[in-house]
Amino acid sequence: MSEIEGVHLSESNSYSGNLIVTRGQPVMECALDILTELVKHKTVILKAKGESIPTAVAVANVITENMLKGNSKILDISVDSENADGKYAFALVSIIKITISKTN
Repeated sequence: MSEIEGVHLSESNSYSGNLIVTRGQPVMECALDILTELVKHKTVILKAKGESIPTAVAVANVITENMLKGNSKILDISVDSENADGKYAFALVSIIKITISKTN
């Protein structure tokens, strides 16, 4: 697994692209990192947990509506939750995965 300024990239066997996990990075900075990965791979999965979810959604919108308008699309959005250590035992943390594909 490699790291680009707070964005973690790891290869996944289930598709031909990268899994990108957002972690407190500004929207435009993260969007540029994902755009770089979309040049290398046709598909990228953007994953975020908890408070990073709005950033991931904003990044996906910036890429598909501004940066690559007409040349990219969101293939899939999946939401889930997982147990995490909380103040009073276990707490559920929301997870979102947004699959972005470059069409040209």
